[in-house]
Amino acid sequence: MSGSTDETVVRRSGRGWVVGDEQAPDLTSAMVLADLLAADLAAKTGGAGGTSGTSAAGRAGGAGAPPKPGPRHARPLGETAEQDEAARLAVTVQQLEHALTARVRVEQAIGVLAERHRLRTRDAFDLLRTAARTRGRRVIDIAEEVVDSTSNSLLRLPEELERKPEPRARIRAARRSRPVS
Repeated sequence: MSGSTDETVVRRSGRGWVVGDEQAPDLTSAMVLADLLAADLAAKTGGAGGTSGTSAAGRAGGAGAPPKPGPRHARPLGETAEQDEAARLAVTVQQLEHALTARVRVEQAIGVLAERHRLRTRDAFDLLRTAARTRGRRVIDIAEEVVDSTSNSLLRLPEELERKPEPRARIRAARRSRPVS
């Protein structure tokens, strides 16, 4: 985390995104990681749960926050500059909408993995992220497969994400597979 502040900061880097001290390859992973870190921080400091401290909207001027001044320009923008700025903002909005949509799937996958492996959400995210890195794939792609596996038992997941049989189930399976004498 960053020093003594109670905020989780997501910032862009040359190789993706940085959340606290951790690198995230894409905005979706960074947002999920920021929420998980904020929840951990809230639990450690005894603060109210939730992740209102991590949302861009909350920091940009939510209830109780002082309004932030708009962008400052030395002189008024010309018509072309305004069109360029509007186009840039439209692209940014599209990227954020995509990231939020993808984030829902990633969080669903985290829930599935946490339930299957009896893990905390942070550990389930680390498992998902490790599987993506190991295979050189995006977190969202692996997350889609995990979520899809809940309704399609024939879908094979990466080995590290497969549900391990419980010890009792393994013993029962071994007993059933023995030939009857």
